[in-house]
Formats: sequence, C-alpha cells, structure tokens
Amino acid sequence: MASASSKPFRISTAKRIDLDRAGWQAMLAAANINPRTGLATDYLNHFNEAIMLLEMIPDMPECAADFLDWQPRTYPEHFTASNFKARDLAIEAYEQAEPDIRTQFDKLTDDMTTILTAVASAMKGVRQDKTRAILAIQATNWIKPLVTLAGGVINGERGETDVDYIMNH
Repeated sequence: MASASSKPFRISTAKRIDLDRAGWQAMLAAANINPRTGLATDYLNHFNEAIMLLEMIPDMPECAADFLDWQPRTYPEHFTASNFKARDLAIEAYEQAEPDIRTQFDKLTDDMTTILTAVASAMKGVRQDKTRAILAIQATNWIKPLVTLAGGVINGERGETDVDYIMNH
C-alpha cells in the first residue's frame, strides 16, 4: 500500500506529468502558490479591487458606478481570466487542495461575495451619495477582516474563523 506522501500528483495541463509530493510542492512554490494549501493569494486581488473602489466612494461618489461594474468571480474564474503566469496550475492546485482547507476558504470567499453583491444591490436602489458612502464604509469594514482571514487560510494558518463576530464588530 502506498503512503500518502508517495501518491503522485497529476497535472492536467497541456502536458500530463507525474510528480512526487516534493516535486509538486516545489512547482507550486515557484509559481507563487502556497505549497501547503495549494492556494494563491492572487485571488484576493479580486476582492481588494472591490475594496479599493468602495473606499473611494465617500470622497468620489462617481466611483460607485465602477464598483457596480465589479463582478464576482470564483477562484477558477478569476485565474482563467487573469494574466497569472501559472493560472492553470493555480486552478489545478485549488482543485487538489485538502477538502477542509478548501471548504474554509470557499466559505470566506462566498461570504465576501455575498456581502459585495448585497451592497451593490442596495447601492442601485438609493439615490443619495451619502447613503452610498455609508454602505461603502460598512461593506469595507466587513470585507477587510474577511480578506485577512482568507489570506490566513491561503498561508496555512489553521485558526478558527468567526465570521459572525467580525460582522458584528
């Protein structure tokens, strides 16, 4: 019976190759993908873009239109559309990530997406710039800690996340 550490990793990109665990981890590290989790921080840029736009709204209300143009993307959708040099590898590593890590990560990113889409929907329904600014500030206060927690998951920090605590403080 083969041990988990000797299980070959399959790359389903253009050329299939088998790697041992060390080879797989070295390939991930070289591509700026965390070799312990199989996740890349590049995905958080998707949410940081929305945060940047939200932060601009109180001082430049016209930026609300740019925020409303922001569209949620899943991890694979983000990398498929990106110029990330190892985008196929990033998607492959995500698909092979440990289920508990991926579940924790997906929960955080799903929560961020839910907040951002709800705020966008609310912004579409208001007429006053002041109201949009309040929505933007509140959304930023909710999203930033979630991005930090998601970064922790990507970097292999196994602490428990308490989204309800963050959302209420």
